[in-house]
Amino acid sequence: MSASSSFFSAISPAELEARLRLHLLPELGPRRFRKLLSAFDSASAALSAPASAWRALGLPAACAEPRRSAEIRERARAALLWLEAADQHVLMWDDPSYPALLAELADAPPLLFVAGEPGVLEVPQLAMVGSRRASQPGLDNARAFARSLAGGGFVITSGLALGIDGAAHQGALDGGGKTVAVLGTGLQCLYPRRHVGLAARIIEQGGALVSELPLDCPPQASNFPRRNRIISGLSLGVLVVEASPSSGSLITARLAAEQGREVYAIPGSIHHPGARGCHQLIRDGATLVESIEHILEALRGWQTPGGQQASAAQPDAEQHPLLMLLHAAPHSSEALARSSGWPLAQVLAALTELELDGLVCCEGGRWLARGP
Repeated sequence: MSASSSFFSAISPAELEARLRLHLLPELGPRRFRKLLSAFDSASAALSAPASAWRALGLPAACAEPRRSAEIRERARAALLWLEAADQHVLMWDDPSYPALLAELADAPPLLFVAGEPGVLEVPQLAMVGSRRASQPGLDNARAFARSLAGGGFVITSGLALGIDGAAHQGALDGGGKTVAVLGTGLQCLYPRRHVGLAARIIEQGGALVSELPLDCPPQASNFPRRNRIISGLSLGVLVVEASPSSGSLITARLAAEQGREVYAIPGSIHHPGARGCHQLIRDGATLVESIEHILEALRGWQTPGGQQASAAQPDAEQHPLLMLLHAAPHSSEALARSSGWPLAQVLAALTELELDGLVCCEGGRWLARGP
């Protein structure tokens, strides 16, 4: 079995199967799961206890009745089969390899299914979230920040949704970094389907897909807000890239603040609805972020030893063709495209990264090189 931590040498196959069965019961959330294990000492004992004992703990009949059903047994067997694959795992909340930051939550998931590399969950993570219907500048910012932060040694954690989430995962991968996707579905029901290829790349590049939900759980609207506490709970801080006031990203930011995590927000135009959620967060005390340094300054010392900060890469950036043109004279984006021979879209993407690294700025519609 690939649930490979030392914890599983202490847990019997019967107890693992019993926990998987408990986990499948309706209306049995993290707190009730823990209450059962605390009362009966094991999932096996909880399953064999009389219904009256469950009632005495305040658990509803809908929760207790199906525990011996053939359907629950069969779904637990299917989960055990899934766990036989080399890169498919389950982490328990009392497992020594369970992510330490997530374990601090009062409602930490009792079971965490992981496809990919579970060790990545112990590396310092930064969450990046935002609108599903993001603007192109918002998507560009998400990709550029994720790329730079991944280069700074952080794992980028997000929710695999369309929009900002997908751009954040993509940016981390493009920068050669690792990323974690926390799903609002079971790991056998990847959603949205448009991101199936992205999910495969996340695993191939040493990252992980994570879900607290049963493997066969389909998309359900109520599960997506619930998974936000895991995104923030795994992370040192949450960066909101673009969000309307009604965006679910603000739930993640609120949970992060409640969990004692840092909250960062990128400001935008006062005329853009997608900036209003970020502006609200900034008014409420989130750190206003204009460059990657605003995040790295607050979290220095958390980078992994192999990670390079964006500033460490700046000497090489001096040889950047656009930077060399700008050291000669200020240029508009269009003039840079003409002089470099690059497509305008490529120029704009490169300028965004250079700006995030503090190497260029835009004044009066023209780009200038900063520093020496």
